[in-house]
Order: sequence, then structure tokens, then C-alpha cells
Amino acid sequence: MNKKINIQFATLTLIILLAAFSRLLPHMPNFSPLGAIGLFGAAHFMKKWQAFLIPILTTWLSDLYINNVVYAAYNPEFIWFYKGFYWQYGSYIFITLLGMFLYANKVTARNILFGAIGASLIFFFISNFGVWASGNMYPKTWIGLLNCYLAGVPFIKGTLLGNLFYSSVLFGGFYLLQKRFVLLQSSRIKYA
Repeated sequence: MNKKINIQFATLTLIILLAAFSRLLPHMPNFSPLGAIGLFGAAHFMKKWQAFLIPILTTWLSDLYINNVVYAAYNPEFIWFYKGFYWQYGSYIFITLLGMFLYANKVTARNILFGAIGASLIFFFISNFGVWASGNMYPKTWIGLLNCYLAGVPFIKGTLLGNLFYSSVLFGGFYLLQKRFVLLQSSRIKYA
């Protein structure tokens, strides 16, 4: 039993790590796996702390690589955390909480769709609030906040498409892996 749990954990972690680093592929603005990996981790990790830690850790590792290797020419110093990272990472925590609620007992096509939409809305509202609250681009008024959200509307398309695509790939791919490899099957979560 312990071997099965270790294989499940390692497989889930590897899948999430690969998804996080898929950010290196060319993509439209905000088309990202990060919301989907929070949902996926929430559905599949046996321990709650793993559902939060593994997606956040893999996101941070991919951020380190992107900020310090891909964009090294633009950054004179090593970047451990980019400015305002806590707003995005905070949204991933709420997305994971959404996943724990949606996938408490089973995974269905319907709750995968709801998860992708919900993750997109959570990211949109928290990240744009962060731009407004911690930046100088918008006045600290209700009108300033509204303008910040309006300016973010064009980017929600990429967020939604990314969450829909990656949720489908992660959940669908792992479902197929579970059908093929008995060691990956879980007694906690069922696909319907």
C-alpha cells in the first residue's frame, strides 16, 4: 500500500511539474496551466498540505526558471520572487480550495468545467485587485478599481482558455493513466 501511495505521489508531482514548465511553450497572454494544476492537485493528492504545497512549489520553480533564465537579459539581479507574486500565489491557494470543494468525492466533466471557470474568475478578481491595491496605475478609489478590472477583461480570455485546456489535459490524461495502471487508482476520488 505504501509503495502505491509513493508511486501516486511521484506521478502526480511529475505531471504537475511538467504542466508548470509547459509555460515555456509559446502561448497567448495568460494562457497558463497554473489554475488547472491547483484544481488537479486538490482533486488527487491524499494529504491536503500536498494539494497546496506541490502546485505552489512547482509554480515557484517555473517562475525561478522563467525570471532568471528565459528573461535573464532583462533582470540584472537574481529574482527569487517577482513584485506582487503574493497576489497570484494567493489566488492559487483559493483555486485549490475551490478544487477541494468541487472534487471532494468525484470528478465529472461538469465539475471540471465549473472548476476551470471558477479558477479563471478567482485569478481575475484577485490578481487585478492586487494590481490596483499595490500599484500606482489606478487611483485608490472605486472608480480606479473598476477601471483596473475593465483593463483586465481582455486577459481573462487567455486565462479561461488555459484553464479549460489544461484541466481537460490533466484530468483526462490522469484518468487514462489510472485506467492503464492500477497503482495510480485512488480509493479517495472517483471519475464519473
